[in-house]
Amino acid sequence: MTHTMPPGAALLLGFIREAEVGGKDRGSYEVIYAHRQNSLQKPLTAMTLGEVIAAQKTWSKTHGSSAAGAYQFMRATLVGLLRDVPWLEEGQLFEPGLQDGLGLHLLNRRGFASFASGEITLTEFGRRLAMEWASLPVLAETDGDRRRVKRGQSYYAGDGLNRALVKPDEVEVVLRQVFAASRPSEAVPDSAEDVPPVMARPDVRRKPVARSGRFWTWLLTAGGTTITALKELNLVALDWRVQLAILTTIVGFAIYAISSMPAVRDALGLGR
Repeated sequence: MTHTMPPGAALLLGFIREAEVGGKDRGSYEVIYAHRQNSLQKPLTAMTLGEVIAAQKTWSKTHGSSAAGAYQFMRATLVGLLRDVPWLEEGQLFEPGLQDGLGLHLLNRRGFASFASGEITLTEFGRRLAMEWASLPVLAETDGDRRRVKRGQSYYAGDGLNRALVKPDEVEVVLRQVFAASRPSEAVPDSAEDVPPVMARPDVRRKPVARSGRFWTWLLTAGGTTITALKELNLVALDWRVQLAILTTIVGFAIYAISSMPAVRDALGLGR
C-alpha cells in the first residue's frame, strides 16, 4: 500500500520514531518494548499484522508492555486500526512502509491537517501528540491521563511506566519546522531582472534660510525695487528713516511668507 506523505509529516514521524525507540534507521522498525526484539522467533517486519497482534497478547506480562514497531503501537491501537482503516488487513506484513502508513493515520487522527492549516495551536497539537505517544511531553500544564501534568511531563505521568523522553523545547522546534514545511511557498522572481529597480530620492541638503545667499539676494532686490518705485511716484518723502522702515516691513513679510508657505520656500530653493 502506497501512502502519500503530506509536507512535514515525514519529518515529524522521524522525530517521533527517534523519541520512541532511540533511532530512525531501518532497525527502528524492528523494536518492541524494552528492546526485547531478540527474543522473537522472527523479525517484527517479517511478521504479518495478525501475527504481531497475536504475539502482543503475552508481551505485557513478559516485557511490561505490548508496544511494537517504530511508533510503538500498542495492541489495542493496532486492533482499533484494523477495524477503522479500510485498506488494512491482517495478512499484510508489518514492514516499514506499513508502519509509516499507520503512523501517518495516527497523526491525522490527532489533527495534523488542522495544525498544518493553522486551525489548532502548536501547544494543542503537542498535547494531542503526547496523548498518542507517551515519550512526547505536553507543552503546557494540562489534565493528564492520571493527574494534572506540567509542561515537559508525559501525558501519562503517574502510571509508573511512562515518562517523557524529549524536552518540550525540542518538540516545539520540530513542530515549527513541520508547520513551515506545510505552508505553500510564496512566488519569487526568476531572476534579479524581474524585480523593478527602486529609485532612491537624492539626498539634497538645504541651506537654512538665514544662510541662503539666494534668499538675501531676492529680499534686497525686492526691497530696492519697492523703494525706487515709491520715489518715482513721489508718494512719500523717502529720507533714510522712511527707507529703513519700508525695508524692515518687507523683510518681516518675507520671513512670514517663507516660514508659513511651503510654495514660497520651494520657489526660493530653500526646501521644506
